[in-house]
Amino acid sequence: MDISWLGALLAFVAGMVVAMVWYSKGAIADAWEAMTGITPEKNKPVRTRNLILLAVSNAATTIGLAFAVGLTSAATGNDSVWMAVTVGAVAWLTLSASTLLQHNSFEQKPLKLTTINTGYQLALFLAITLVLGLF
Repeated sequence: MDISWLGALLAFVAGMVVAMVWYSKGAIADAWEAMTGITPEKNKPVRTRNLILLAVSNAATTIGLAFAVGLTSAATGNDSVWMAVTVGAVAWLTLSASTLLQHNSFEQKPLKLTTINTGYQLALFLAITLVLGLF
């Protein structure tokens, strides 16, 4: 099994860019803030901690997806970009989207919030696996 660590590093960067774009000022961030009550002012005291946690979790996601793409490629003999992106989509659906849907349903969070958060996770997984597939 081959993993390109340069590809993994660039995939991690791509994931961080997705987070920055997804939750930067605009329609998605404004809707998310309205539903969570988390404003930039409320976030200020814990911003550094949250950014560190984001980086750590995105690094773990990137490494996990790199291993998943590498194992799938080794098992199938297919190292195409499409295979990598398919691994990302399947991982998102089976691990991320299903988990968020369960938690948010039982916590009675709005469906729109679940859609925003799972949409982010889908964009994250696809961006990471796209970059991994290119390497």
